[in-house]
Amino acid sequence: MNNEQLVELADLDELVRHVDRLVDDADWDGLVDLRDRCRRALERGKQLWPAASLAEYRLALDAPGKWAASALVPDAGRFALGPLSEVAASSHTWAELAPHAPPTPQASIAAHERVVRGEDLTEDDRVDQQVLELPLVLQAWEPRYPVAEYKAGEANFASPPAVSTWKAYESSPAPTVDDNEARRALVDLAAAWVTESNGRAEADAVEGDAVGALAALGAPRGRIAEVDLARALAAMAWTGASGGAHGRRRGMAAGRFAAWWALAAVTGLLDEWPVAPDRLHAAAASLRWYRWDTGEPDTGWSLRLAVEDTQRARAWAMSAVDAAL
Repeated sequence: MNNEQLVELADLDELVRHVDRLVDDADWDGLVDLRDRCRRALERGKQLWPAASLAEYRLALDAPGKWAASALVPDAGRFALGPLSEVAASSHTWAELAPHAPPTPQASIAAHERVVRGEDLTEDDRVDQQVLELPLVLQAWEPRYPVAEYKAGEANFASPPAVSTWKAYESSPAPTVDDNEARRALVDLAAAWVTESNGRAEADAVEGDAVGALAALGAPRGRIAEVDLARALAAMAWTGASGGAHGRRRGMAAGRFAAWWALAAVTGLLDEWPVAPDRLHAAAASLRWYRWDTGEPDTGWSLRLAVEDTQRARAWAMSAVDAAL
């Protein structure tokens, strides 16, 4: 059967198999045509959006740059395994995508996805810097971000760096202080978990140290491990990129932005956004960063982070968790 006949038949299983056949045959024009027909069929009451979304996903993942870039438009791949900007960037260089990329936010985000994978795009004027106000090259102090790997029917979302050196703590709550910007930025790392899934997130700011902030957050005892800035940044970006159990994944470019925003918030530099990278690094590196937990096994998705500014005698603690129910 051809595309027209399959769409009229409206057999989703057969349409999925046909997508695979078109990819195997490298018939990219045929895949675009199938996608377009499935989209138009929605106007006639045929619920073929899964097939349309799959076709867009496979274009972004498997097709050469010309066709992959055509998927970098609003609302494409709404039900795909991840945002198509990240999908396309996982299997294409920016040089392959850029000549064909439409002038959309999704295309600029794909460029930033290539940056988190190590490309230097500082001299590329095709990227709209107002989409994500971040440097177009990784800084020397940034981590190797845990990026996603996409395949035809599955995706692997790498985990943040593991923590091994723990020590027990016990503390009384430190007095809280009004620092809504930092608290909001830390909680917003897990925004997708809270708004689109089963997650919850909370944060506090105190006059005192990290363990005092943890006690004020409701965890007066547990275990804590100091980590360097790069490991803290990787964990924050992983959280900001993830959709948690049921939310829509945002992508690592969005995760990197959320992590930089949180850095600017806890260092008091949000008024200078976009912050010069060297200035942000100097401020963030002067802080002490910790991962913590209560010693119980983690299930699902979690980020438990504490930050300590010894010069100002201020600390912050946050907890975000999500689970598939």
